[in-house]
Amino acid sequence: MRWIAREHQFNFPRPTIVMGIVNTTPDSFTDGGRFLDADAAGAHALRLANEGAEILDIGGESTRPGSAEVSEQEELDRVIPVIERLAKRPELVLSIDTQKPSVAREALAAGASIVNDIAANRSDTEMWQVVAKAGAGYVCMHMQGTPQTMQTNPEYEDVTSEVCDFFRERLALLSSHGVAADQVALDPGIGFGKALEHNIKLLSDLNKFSLVERPMLVGVSRKSFIEKLLGAPIDERLPASLACAAWAAIQGSQIIRVHDVAETIQAVRMAEALAR
Repeated sequence: MRWIAREHQFNFPRPTIVMGIVNTTPDSFTDGGRFLDADAAGAHALRLANEGAEILDIGGESTRPGSAEVSEQEELDRVIPVIERLAKRPELVLSIDTQKPSVAREALAAGASIVNDIAANRSDTEMWQVVAKAGAGYVCMHMQGTPQTMQTNPEYEDVTSEVCDFFRERLALLSSHGVAADQVALDPGIGFGKALEHNIKLLSDLNKFSLVERPMLVGVSRKSFIEKLLGAPIDERLPASLACAAWAAIQGSQIIRVHDVAETIQAVRMAEALAR
């Protein structure tokens, strides 16, 4: 299995990829406001790369539960200067975390290679056309509803089966719009339109997603379901985040999206060694 993102290619099986989160927002739940300046965000991204992040995921719009959408121009103003700075280092693999086709288009033109789309449930054919034209990698994430509504009584009969069905449906739709399966990675959307029991069930069932035969990306870093389960505030969620990352790796997830890169790499590499 392989994942193609423009000039970059990841061939599996291989050690788990750690994707570092670079938020340029004032209101992200973990690090909002710390990296609003393009130079500060760029320096943070380079630190994550030096710690071992193989992909840098740059976002300019918070998608925490209940977050408000920002304008296209504001999002562009936040992310494009950062991408342009980082694109001067061709060895870096850059991802744009956006719901907007226009932002994805500009980010790809500035040097990004991957579009991380939390809104794949919206069937936005314009986004898929942008990805297809650029030959970009695409992260297709499952979400029930929107960031504004997703945590309002989410319901599933069988969350794992329903997410798997969503992935199969989206892969067929993406293919019909010119996005090859080799360009697509899948994200079950932990914390996006799921109650605590849904998140735990999806994490428990991660190995079942291998049936879809695409790379699986898992993002659990410091998310609120950890507080609901353990009572841990944001600044005390790293140990649980590392446990989830290690579990995801040994259950076959190929990409882990995190804030704490160095710590996650240690946890994941140890889990991989023990699972051999």
